Amino acid sequence: MKSFKKLLTSKSKTGVPESSFKFGGMASLITLDVVPSPEEDSQKLKKAFIGLGTDEDVIIEILGHRDANQRKKIRETYHQLHNETLIDGLNKEVSGDFGKAVILWTYDPCERDARLANEALKSKKKGVKHLEIIVEMSCASSPQHLVGVRKAYCDLFNSSLEEDILVSVPMPLRKILVGLVTSYRYDKEMVDKDVARLEANRIHESIKSKELAHDDVVYILSTRNFYQLRATFECYKEKHGSPIDEDIMKSGKGDLESLLKMVVLCIDSPEKHFAQVIGTSIIGLGTDEDSLTRAIISRAEIDMMKVKSEYLNIYKSSLDDAVIGDTSGDYRKFLITLLGGKI
Repeated sequence: MKSFKKLLTSKSKTGVPESSFKFGGMASLITLDVVPSPEEDSQKLKKAFIGLGTDEDVIIEILGHRDANQRKKIRETYHQLHNETLIDGLNKEVSGDFGKAVILWTYDPCERDARLANEALKSKKKGVKHLEIIVEMSCASSPQHLVGVRKAYCDLFNSSLEEDILVSVPMPLRKILVGLVTSYRYDKEMVDKDVARLEANRIHESIKSKELAHDDVVYILSTRNFYQLRATFECYKEKHGSPIDEDIMKSGKGDLESLLKMVVLCIDSPEKHFAQVIGTSIIGLGTDEDSLTRAIISRAEIDMMKVKSEYLNIYKSSLDDAVIGDTSGDYRKFLITLLGGKI
């Protein structure tokens, strides 16, 4: 893979000099210094759909270098110009892992997560792996995003997210998840050390007595702001000698323990959680494309550079190289584009 700093200066198939791409903060997504109008992008996408075969490179070059607000304008403009939604257009032209990834990326992020949550709740899978998306949007996203997901869920499925959790998820997992999705956390950095020490002890008591779904535990994990909870986890380790997630797993090996460990990790270190999701999806026999796609699409505009660093720390190898080695074709090209690289 070519270095990020060696982007070619020749024009791409969309006519944009590749040297005009730019990074944004901890996001891996590379956007443009000068963005074409939504009308221009919409016309080029439509042209990519027309004729014999689809021009996947154009789809990747346009959508793979537009942020959420820019993609929203393209969706709206495409619909106005061509009397069909961009999602419908893509559904006709792309398929497989590449098609699913592009379509998930093109959705509004709140609608995307609402659809993924609904898919997870309809799943007949056992365990908690398929419930990751619900924990992630509750514990690794902003309170505003979670509210947006809940609204989108109601609009799409004519029921609330919490109603469907109650119907689809057994106790005590449902108690944890309903608590998480119905909360609206304070999103500023406000920490009370006395409360952190008190609640660290309360969680420790629940772990010792194997009452992991106690009302107090649910209340603490679902209502406290992320900064407060990280302080609580730190106080727990200082007082009791081991990280809270380790003690949770020592208390049992069931679904409840696995779910709570996931909750703690998403709150304490989202980048580590997503690095592990990607690592688990790639390492071993076969690839879990759904988890790989979700993790990269979810964090490309947020903190993927941190995820890459954490991946390197855990697995002693490059995340980009791992994705390249385990994927192929347009699917590989699209994921690497979102990761800020080139093949």
